[in-house]
Amino acid sequence: MTQEPRHFIDLWRFDAATLRALIEDAKLRKAARTGWPKGAVDADAPARDRTLAMIFEKNSTRTRFSFDAAIRQLGGDSIIVTASDMQLGRGETIEDTARVLSRMVDAVMIRANAHATLERFAAAASVPVINGLSDAGHPCQIIADLQAFEEHRGLVAGKTLAWVGDGNNMCSSFLHVAGQLGFTFKMACPDAYQPDRLDIARAVERGATVELTDDPREAVRGADAVIADTFVSMGDLDHDERLAALMPYQVDAALMAQAAADAVFLHCLPAHRGEEVTDEVLDGPQSIVWDEAENRIHAQKAILAWCFGG
Repeated sequence: MTQEPRHFIDLWRFDAATLRALIEDAKLRKAARTGWPKGAVDADAPARDRTLAMIFEKNSTRTRFSFDAAIRQLGGDSIIVTASDMQLGRGETIEDTARVLSRMVDAVMIRANAHATLERFAAAASVPVINGLSDAGHPCQIIADLQAFEEHRGLVAGKTLAWVGDGNNMCSSFLHVAGQLGFTFKMACPDAYQPDRLDIARAVERGATVELTDDPREAVRGADAVIADTFVSMGDLDHDERLAALMPYQVDAALMAQAAADAVFLHCLPAHRGEEVTDEVLDGPQSIVWDEAENRIHAQKAILAWCFGG
C-alpha cells in the first residue's frame, strides 16, 4: 500500500512531540555545521538524490535562499519557478499541476497567495507539500523563530511571548503551536486587525493561555519575547488605513522596557524600519532577528528531513 505523503502545511495539526522534534533537529543540524562552508553537505544527507520544486506566487528573499541552501545541504537539488513561469499561471488547474510535479520531483514547496491553493495542491499530490507562506500561516518561519528564542532564553514552555501589531498570518502561526508547546501568547492588536477567532479557539482547545488586548503595553508587560511584523504586507491595499491604525503599536525602546529585562525581540523580516519597529530596537542588544533569519536554513532542513521520513 502506498504511504501517504507527509505534508507540512498547518502547524495546528501537529502534536507537541513532532513540533519539539523539529525544533531539536534544527538545533542539532545547526550545531553540527559549526565552522563548515555553507555549501558542504550534512553527514547524514537525508535528501541525497532528491529534488525539491519551489513555486513562488509571492516575492521572496529568506524563503527562497533558505530552502535552496537547505535542500543542497541535505544532499539534494532544487528547481525554482514563479507561478507565471508555469502553465499554472496560464490556466492549468492546481490539481493537474500537482499530479504532474509528483511524477517529476520528490517534494514541492509553495509560497502561495491563498491557503486554499496549498490545500488543493496537497490533496492531489503524491509527494510532500510544504507551506512556504500563505495568507493563513507561515509555519516554517515559526520553527526558526522558536529555535532562535530557545537558543537565547531556553525552552519556550512556561514562557510568555507578546505579539504587537497586525493579527496576521504570523500571529496565527504562533497561536497554532502555543498550546502544544506550552507558552502563554499575548496579543495587542487594534480592533480592525485582530487575529482570526478560529485560530484563537484552536489554541485554547489545545490548552494555550491566550490574551488579546488593544493595549501594547499591557501585552508586553513582563514578556520574555516581543514579536512584530510589517504593518503593510504584500497584497494589502489599505496602506494608509493600516498605518493610521497600527502606528501606535510600534515597538520602540520605551515599549521594550515594559518587557522582562532579558526579553528578546523577534521579527520575521523584512522590516519596515520606523514603522512597526525602530532602528534602536531592531539593531539593539535584545534583537535576535539575524539569528532568526539564519535559522530559516536549519528549520527548513529539519522540515524537509521530516517530510522525507526522518
